[in-house]
Amino acid sequence: MKVVAYSIKKFEKEFLAKANQKRHDITLISNPLSLETAVYAEGKDAVLVFVNDDLSAPVIHKLADLGIKYICTRSSGTDHIDAEAAALRNMKIANVPNYSPQAIAEQAVTLAMALSRKIVPTANSSRQFDFRIDQHLGFNFYGKTVGLLGLGYIGTAAASIFKGLGCRILGFDKLSTRIPGVKQVDLDTLLQESDIISLHLPLTEETHHLINQQSIAKMKNGVMLINTSRGAIIHSTDLLPALHSGKIGYLGLDVYEFEKNLFFADHSADTQKDPILSELLSLPNVIVSPHQAFLTNEALQEIANQAIQNLDNWQVNKCNGSACACSKSCRPKPQSNSEISWP
Repeated sequence: MKVVAYSIKKFEKEFLAKANQKRHDITLISNPLSLETAVYAEGKDAVLVFVNDDLSAPVIHKLADLGIKYICTRSSGTDHIDAEAAALRNMKIANVPNYSPQAIAEQAVTLAMALSRKIVPTANSSRQFDFRIDQHLGFNFYGKTVGLLGLGYIGTAAASIFKGLGCRILGFDKLSTRIPGVKQVDLDTLLQESDIISLHLPLTEETHHLINQQSIAKMKNGVMLINTSRGAIIHSTDLLPALHSGKIGYLGLDVYEFEKNLFFADHSADTQKDPILSELLSLPNVIVSPHQAFLTNEALQEIANQAIQNLDNWQVNKCNGSACACSKSCRPKPQSNSEISWP
């Protein structure tokens, strides 16, 4: 199968080559997919894309006109793909539904622990040879209540880690999946009782801006909020008032609502910077990492392996099963305990 892979980083090439074993003719380019760069797909059968690529309806139609039949995204989320437009052009879509959930879960816990022990300001002070400790008072996780929104593979992995720290775990998910050590509650109970809230949800119409002024108001004063799922699950403009008032005491983000055309590139020299993100980054109780929870050797190899497997299946006219991300009318039922646990 002839494929063009967009938004390829240097660190991905080795993993893709190892997974592919020269089975498919893959052209690797660093450019993100857009109306302008879609031309590179001419003469190919499939595109291999990432979350920052533009797969809106106009781009989908241009790809179809160029002969593209398949879209494979190197991510679990598919909210960047207009599935209905693809269905109109008989284009199949596949994702990577379950790759190293531990990588994402560990990033969530890393952000939480770094915030709780003020690791970033402590490290910055130490670099200046300022070894005072008065301003770095933290708290134990043992005995705290952690609320997990979403109990798919990643939420389950996060539950295991937090449980190991001695936390009480609450969970909320549309699917009533039984997980040892997790008490499933309604959303309001989770918001009201949790000291730490970690988001592990796909972005859908239902979860869009799920965390907003109203839901934040139900949380404990000084709550810690962690998001390693999708940026638009949080209404970003509601974060700053909550941080300034102390309602949100700690904020850890690996994703950001307006990260498109921002994350994955160096913008240090930009004269105009995102005002919300700029203010968030100025606060000592906020940590932002640039959508890098997937960035481990193990996760990258699993992503590459599953992406190539998707191409293998299409080449022999086989459905990709749980990796199928076509429009709802033609996709198979999701597997149990999937991260796609919100219809």
